Amino acid sequence: MTRVLTAVSLVLFLTSCAQMPQWSEGPANCEYGEGQYAQGFGKTRDANGDGLVLDKINTVTRKYIESKQICVEAPQVVKLPSFLDLLNLPPAKSMPVVAVYRFEDKTGQRKDSVTGQSFSTAVTQGGTELLIDALKTAGNGKWFRVVERQGIDALVRERQIIRSARDEAAKKLNEKSPGVGPLLFAGMIIEGGIIGYDSNIKTGGRGARTLGIGFSNQYRQDQVTVSVRAVSVLTGEILLNVQTKKSILSYGGGGDLFRFIEQGTQLIEYEDGVGNNESVTYAVRTAVEAAVLEMVYQGHDRGFWTIAEGHRHPHQRDHTGTNDKHAIKQ
Repeated sequence: MTRVLTAVSLVLFLTSCAQMPQWSEGPANCEYGEGQYAQGFGKTRDANGDGLVLDKINTVTRKYIESKQICVEAPQVVKLPSFLDLLNLPPAKSMPVVAVYRFEDKTGQRKDSVTGQSFSTAVTQGGTELLIDALKTAGNGKWFRVVERQGIDALVRERQIIRSARDEAAKKLNEKSPGVGPLLFAGMIIEGGIIGYDSNIKTGGRGARTLGIGFSNQYRQDQVTVSVRAVSVLTGEILLNVQTKKSILSYGGGGDLFRFIEQGTQLIEYEDGVGNNESVTYAVRTAVEAAVLEMVYQGHDRGFWTIAEGHRHPHQRDHTGTNDKHAIKQ
């Protein structure tokens, strides 16, 4: 029996980082910054003076609770590193007017499925929305003036309704109809698409097994590639073209116990594991944001526009080995 307990203890130790979490009894209380958990920790510290030791104990307890429970998460604004770089971009001296008609999935890839063919696409079909969001994020909204083109039909119909209503009102009042002002036209069209989704760029793992006790860890890396270009409306010339890529990491691990005891009359079997897959949508988003940021820098270098202040080039380094801001040529 001692051997059995030892074997079970060993497999639990090997798989301690991959324990299956459980639903909490009060999912709304899983926000440790506020709610019952935080209040309980605070009361314990207040009741015991300084509470330095108790604070450490409570921290360990909180981490244990967090690792063992699945909590209902509130919606949040996701700010990836590329988003922050784009948001902190210095403003343009003159904001160019751009239009986005479509930014589509051109990969033709479908999601992997162990049960057969999957009809779900491997990447998001909302590329246009991601590109518009990136353009409006640039310089905290002080870089591009983006005009609506994806819903242009609905926009035109609504303007016709407004024009008709104003004409009718002016006719009844014997006045001249003010009509509807002209739409803002774009100087450039920003287009492109998600052009590549490569699976299993890198795969690997490791594991071990002895006396019916084993554990294993595996990982897989995919890659998504996007292309963004700026086209002049007046000449049709492609002014700027940028391609960016982003890796997508998936990994998992677990352990198991499979052993007969009591002279082979009883079987102990135990399995445990967990996996984590990086979001493909976030990967596409950060690749699009990086492409827009690079396009802004590229346009500055080629003289199509000017960034109002000094800026950093993520693709260039000076002779000192740093990536410092450089002066703007007047």
